Amino acid sequence: MTNVKKIVLGVVFIVVLSGSVIGGKYLISVQKYKKIVNELKIGSVDLSKVSDGKYTGSCDAEFVSAKVSVTVKDHKIKDIILLSHKTERGKSAEVIPGNVVKAQSLQVDTITGATNSSKVILKSIENALNAGKS
Repeated sequence: MTNVKKIVLGVVFIVVLSGSVIGGKYLISVQKYKKIVNELKIGSVDLSKVSDGKYTGSCDAEFVSAKVSVTVKDHKIKDIILLSHKTERGKSAEVIPGNVVKAQSLQVDTITGATNSSKVILKSIENALNAGKS
């Protein structure tokens, strides 16, 4: 009977230790995610300096990431395709590319309830446009 107790206690100890390690790693990831998103600043891009072409840009903030393809013609944003968007609750932010095309600017409102996804998508667009600067 004592051997069974030792085995059960050993298994419980291993489960608790494993849970603590996994939980700790998760908490560290959450802190890193929050830091990345809080430090994301969306700049403005002078479209007169962006050459015609198709450019890709991406942004990865741990739990949220996005990749876009931006088409520029005659110094205007003609189209933005959201190639990928990893998110948990930010699906509603997927309207951001259309808003940027309409406004011809990165200075558009973020989507309530999907602010982090909005910022990551906007940063992806900014990175793509910066790739096209001449």
